[in-house]
Amino acid sequence: MEQVIANGLYLGAQYALIALGLTLIFALMNVLNFAHGQMYVLGGFVTYTIYGQLGLPFVLALACSALTLAIVGALVEKFLFRPVIKRSAREESTMLLAAAIAFLMDAIILILFGEKQRGVPKIINGVFVSDSLVMPYDRILVGVIAIAMIASFMAYMQYSRTGRAMRALAQDRVAAQLMGVNVDRYSMIGFALGALLAGVVGGLLVTITGVNSGIGGPISIKAFLMVMIGGAGVVGGAIAGGFILGMMESVGLNVLREFGDVTYLVIFVLLMVFLSLRPNGLMGKPWG
Repeated sequence: MEQVIANGLYLGAQYALIALGLTLIFALMNVLNFAHGQMYVLGGFVTYTIYGQLGLPFVLALACSALTLAIVGALVEKFLFRPVIKRSAREESTMLLAAAIAFLMDAIILILFGEKQRGVPKIINGVFVSDSLVMPYDRILVGVIAIAMIASFMAYMQYSRTGRAMRALAQDRVAAQLMGVNVDRYSMIGFALGALLAGVVGGLLVTITGVNSGIGGPISIKAFLMVMIGGAGVVGGAIAGGFILGMMESVGLNVLREFGDVTYLVIFVLLMVFLSLRPNGLMGKPWG
């Protein structure tokens, strides 16, 4: 049981970071960023190039991954989403744009890095072993970094001026604008921050699971699962959804492995039942 819980917490910390970026973008702009998984993949490949290929320190590679994705996110918001949101009154326009960006990033990543699975050397060697728990040190380190990132993000959103402005936008966009909040500026910052979080997780997990050009879609699906569980646009819900999905996956992989690869089949069935009872998630409010 201790092994299952430890694996669930490790997965949940990574998933929560992914979901935080997605739910932040949705809360600020009411945009479902279907390219979030592709941003994760790009972050993984940046870390792979700098740490795995060039041999530079992992911390530098992770920082470059975060910075690269923050720039990509800011450019995508400013030159793609912002004009569409201002010129179109239909929410379907942003959804189609997000899907197009996802396909475009898939193609670019495939051209630049190919379709092969890529991995990097371990950032730390060794395994922690006890009577009931076996956990590689690199996974422990990645989990600790992810939890520290979540705590830092929460503190930033709670206490910084930028964080308070973004929370005001998420609560009432019109009222925040009337109070002097620069909507365009903080929307761009929020989108960049959401992309940055995806890049950080991609950079962390490339050291554990590797990365390839085809996993962007599945990662986006997992992110949407977490958002639906916790509640769209709710930061606390994204964290809760990440840890719940991580724990469910850990339990499923250990309990259901004798029945084959049915873990996500069971998770989807449970999710449909859950959403029929709580369609807005654990902490969410009705959309619109």
